[in-house]
Amino acid sequence: MRPLHHALPGALADLLRGMPLSDGKVDFAWRTAVGTKFERVTSARLEGRVLFVTATDQRWAREITRSSGLILARLHTLLGQEAVTRLAVLSPKTFTK
Repeated sequence: MRPLHHALPGALADLLRGMPLSDGKVDFAWRTAVGTKFERVTSARLEGRVLFVTATDQRWAREITRSSGLILARLHTLLGQEAVTRLAVLSPKTFTK
């Protein structure tokens, strides 16, 4: 018998993959894949099969880029292999005073 905390990630992934793809599902999968710290400093939107990620500053954009392989693997687990095929990390907008 496996502990419950070992079974939950697999059960969650199975539930998510079985649901239709929606903005809410993508948002939930993003939050789950990156954790609260990255989620607070990024926004993500899915266009076709590319997930466009915008970070609040260049430092966070670099961290997301460095972690993109792991993040993509987690998204594949949660959404399926074909839902997101690539992450595109966008440079944050530059604000002028």
